[in-house]
Amino acid sequence: GWKMALLENSPLSNFLFDTDEYETPTSEEQIAVETTVEEIFKLYCAPLIEDTSKQDLESQCPVQTKLDNVKLLRNKHASYLLGGLKELSSSFESLDASRPWLCYWMVHALNLLGEEIDADLKSEIVFFLARCQSPTGGFGGGPGQYPHVAPTYASVMTLCSIGTDEAYQVIDRPRLEVFLCSVVNATTGAVHVEVGGEADVRGAYCAMAVARLLDLNVSRAYEPVAMWLARCQTYEGGFAGCPGMEAHGGYSFCAFAALILLGKEKLVDVDALSRWASRRQMRFEGGFQGRTAKLVDGCYSFWVGGIFPLLQMTMASGGDSYGELLCSRRALQAYVLVCCQWPRGGLIDKPGKRRDFYHSCYTLSGISVLQYFPWNEDQVPAPGSRVFGTAANLLEPTHPMFNIRVDKVAAALAHFKQPVV
Repeated sequence: GWKMALLENSPLSNFLFDTDEYETPTSEEQIAVETTVEEIFKLYCAPLIEDTSKQDLESQCPVQTKLDNVKLLRNKHASYLLGGLKELSSSFESLDASRPWLCYWMVHALNLLGEEIDADLKSEIVFFLARCQSPTGGFGGGPGQYPHVAPTYASVMTLCSIGTDEAYQVIDRPRLEVFLCSVVNATTGAVHVEVGGEADVRGAYCAMAVARLLDLNVSRAYEPVAMWLARCQTYEGGFAGCPGMEAHGGYSFCAFAALILLGKEKLVDVDALSRWASRRQMRFEGGFQGRTAKLVDGCYSFWVGGIFPLLQMTMASGGDSYGELLCSRRALQAYVLVCCQWPRGGLIDKPGKRRDFYHSCYTLSGISVLQYFPWNEDQVPAPGSRVFGTAANLLEPTHPMFNIRVDKVAAALAHFKQPVV
């Protein structure tokens, strides 16, 4: 909102939330967030006056310079992430069933920063994930836990992000293929996250992403899944976790990505999804919300921002042109870099929240995927002016389908392009 108001010669108030003179707890929370964001941006920008037409815009150059020099705190983020890989406090006990996810969030974020993990630490991570693998196939949330589709995705993506022969050899592909086929309901098409467990679109995405990356033959078992996913698209255009529920950013990414992996993306209303996704970018803050009438959250930098390259893939395959007007990558980067960086390293949901590995991973993933958008799978484009702040803010490219680094995807596809024996 700040730079747009300045450059478009319009009052800043045009970008603020309008209560329509009817205040609710939701509107009060939104106004509180906008107030906090405004205070933070004032540290980088001189206050904008309501009538900029009376002022020479050239005199505002220092305002632009301060914003354009915003820096990604690379070294501090890397230190925070590496520290977490080596040791976590007892406060993380509540995430005992999400330990592969902690590995993924930290390893992937470090990969995006271009930080190398030393060989000994890589081996320790590989050894730990091997202990999370079930004898019956798939990975659990920790050693000895039941196999579950979500930590299976996290484990496989972490191992492929490490990308060593040692990491690849951990994965028991034949048993994993059996496990992925066992969680599909052949009647409804729903994918359960574990045998007998809940079913939602996250399970379908995690399973299909793993199957595609490892070249597993699950196509027959997953034939009914596409129609079930199509039923999850709501009247708004986004996707819910299961049919009849509310559209959500994370579910929308998972459902649409799973449909593309199944080759069935044309089953759904792509135009409606485009409209819904573009409306999730907040006018004032610049970041994305996950649902209609909700607050901005840094993690949706990827869960919603990652939908746009998928839309571009789909429209391009149908011969349609796809512009860059559905979201503002610079506004998103400005929000993350100005409002979501913890001073000592790590990234956050929104001002006032604490840093964590989850938001560190997905804010960086969102920046990366939009820095390299529009996406060309055959040739990664040079970002150029797509980078907000200094040129050093350019991250490594993440693949919009798998959300691991592009070169790691290429290496895994090359390694596993062989029959399951």
